[in-house]
Amino acid sequence: MGRLDEAIQQTGNRFLNLYEFKVTRKNGSQGSYYVASRAEEAARLKAVTHENHPDGVIIYAVTEDASKVLLVRQYRYPLNDFVYELPAGLCDGDESHREAAVREIHEETGMRLVPLDVNPAYEKPRYSSVGMTDESCAIVFGHVFGELSQKFMEDTEEIEPILADREEVRRILREERVAMPCAYHIERFLTDADPFAYLSQL
Repeated sequence: MGRLDEAIQQTGNRFLNLYEFKVTRKNGSQGSYYVASRAEEAARLKAVTHENHPDGVIIYAVTEDASKVLLVRQYRYPLNDFVYELPAGLCDGDESHREAAVREIHEETGMRLVPLDVNPAYEKPRYSSVGMTDESCAIVFGHVFGELSQKFMEDTEEIEPILADREEVRRILREERVAMPCAYHIERFLTDADPFAYLSQL
């Protein structure tokens, strides 16, 4: 098995940092591996702590009658374009992932989220792209109420909140740029009359 020998911090940003990992590979050779992380210092890297606290939260939410799913169309610098996503955000300080979900829904869409009580295994933090980052996100499921609004959004964000019915979801999947977690969930939304039925499987 490979081994991490040293983690050297390359940047000192608040939200995202680059680390150079000095590693020994399984064949005994040595090299470098570069990792992006939400950790503000090397001691907090998941490779060091071996703990999986969620950095952020992703929210899969539908209207009470399950006729529409809540999405955001957001401008993202890595693409220099807009992409469809599920609402999401970072957990602030000691905020729980559920508290973060309620706050993010309000800030990004103006709506009120009522989370579902589900088996904790469904909300367990999962890694977003382990080939390049140790970031992990919990997912919260729920229903949304109220009207869409952009008035609570941060002025640095370019987000259009959308309540999409199944016809619009079909169009988005065929024609638009879509983030992977969003695509997975709206594909289920498209085919399942009850979008949360599978949450009873564990």
